[in-house]
Amino acid sequence: MTQGPTAAPQRFRKGTLAAIVGLGSAALLLLGVPKEESGRTVTVDFAIDGTAHVEHVSGPQYLKAYRDVVGIPTACDGLTAGIRMGQTYTETQCAALLEAELVRHAEGVMACSPGLALDIPGRDNVRAAAISLAYNIGVAGYCGSTAARRINAGRIREGCDAMLAWDKARVAGVLRPVKGLTARRQRERALCLKDA
Repeated sequence: MTQGPTAAPQRFRKGTLAAIVGLGSAALLLLGVPKEESGRTVTVDFAIDGTAHVEHVSGPQYLKAYRDVVGIPTACDGLTAGIRMGQTYTETQCAALLEAELVRHAEGVMACSPGLALDIPGRDNVRAAAISLAYNIGVAGYCGSTAARRINAGRIREGCDAMLAWDKARVAGVLRPVKGLTARRQRERALCLKDA
């Protein structure tokens, strides 16, 4: 019996989200983060080199800076870095900023999470959930978390469960659970558990 040719590994342009986390995780993130951060629906297409094209379909678009629940200037899909009140963005700028922020967070998460390495099969959902969590709490928060330690130890289900602890924010000086964060952590946990 002869075997057909094996497929060559996909080569994506360095620095694209697809190159860092794989096409499956990149698609999950580029579709999921806008839904989590803004409540909007987008479509995502990938070029052969892994470059993503994100297009708004429906839901709110935050093209003008606003203050989030804890008072931080925010725009587009939960972006806070360098955002100042009064700034306005185009849809194209928001899409580019989204991918750039996801790349930055993905690089950090992948650097501290050998348990999410691309050569470990069946990790697309865990990888996307971990990066979504980091997008919201920061790379340092994720990398120092119980969730990261458990995922790296191969205890995926326990790592997914540990994501639930990150549902609090300091509002008016008091650290308390926030309904939206609790719901988001439940969704990230559910995505993560698809690979458990």
